[in-house]
Amino acid sequence: MSRPPKCRRVEFIPRLTFFKPAGVPLRDLEEVGLTVEELEAIRLKDLLGLEQEACAERMGVSRPTYHRILSAARAKVAEALVNGKAIRVEGGNFQLVMRRFLCEKCGHQWELPCGQGPRGSEMTCPNCGSTEFYRINQDGTPFRCQRWEKCRKLDKMAENE
Repeated sequence: MSRPPKCRRVEFIPRLTFFKPAGVPLRDLEEVGLTVEELEAIRLKDLLGLEQEACAERMGVSRPTYHRILSAARAKVAEALVNGKAIRVEGGNFQLVMRRFLCEKCGHQWELPCGQGPRGSEMTCPNCGSTEFYRINQDGTPFRCQRWEKCRKLDKMAENE
């Protein structure tokens, strides 16, 4: 018996989930099913141009698993384009990555999906309307990207020399 697939992290949920060739009635078309995580794999690699290692890390899977997801997705898209089939994006085994925020003024916390909603510089606290807020981790500590942490370590090393 095989192990159940690991839940994949997804940062983007498409608004449009059905694509078909123009001029062909839907009743005359076959469909190809593309899962949400397969679309995410294509988005990360082919749209954002990230390396496979970075894509795998963002999706929370190993590099070989990411490669299998991406290969399956590309094969399905190629089949739809070459054979004139419709593409339906739905289902899969994924978890939407959320951004969490904390308002300094009123203490309100809220979440938004990654890649959706306004950018941080365009947002206000939904409770009090303040622009004095920051992103937090799941445990409530201030969010810092890995690159920022590396820069801080290099700065401290330079100070000690």
